[in-house]
Amino acid sequence: MECWISAALVGAGATLAMDLWTLARSRLFGIASLDYRLVGRWLLWLPRGRLRHHPIASSPPMPGERWIGWTAHYLIGIAFAAILLAIAGSAWSSHPTIGPALIVGIGSVAAPFLVMQPAMGFGIAASRTPRPAAARFRSIATHAVFGLGLYVAGWAVLGLNALFSRLS
Repeated sequence: MECWISAALVGAGATLAMDLWTLARSRLFGIASLDYRLVGRWLLWLPRGRLRHHPIASSPPMPGERWIGWTAHYLIGIAFAAILLAIAGSAWSSHPTIGPALIVGIGSVAAPFLVMQPAMGFGIAASRTPRPAAARFRSIATHAVFGLGLYVAGWAVLGLNALFSRLS
């Protein structure tokens, strides 16, 4: 149970770091990020038999898509944190290191490149976007920030565990 709590806290913390990065990038440089309501739309269309959209923005909106999209975004971040903890083991939880966190973080870019972008009508690795190289770079940078977030959140969870141990 403790491992799942750690995965939830580390994953949510890393996802929050990624979201803060994209918010700063948007505010400072005007670079838009994925609207997670579109992830919700895609998920809500799946039970209706629609896997691919051309593009997703032209598909009819679905009730609750924003909430579903944001929830999925954080659950996916938690799932990648669980993968990190499964690969790196309990030793990582007691002494987080940046290497495994960056490997999982940058490796997680495979999900949008190979699943989400093609399913949303953007092609494999954003090949059908107006500027594929720029989209790829932004995706990789964002997932590297997620990896850094895994590392920082790992230390934050370790600190919280120590604090709660002293208080009890």
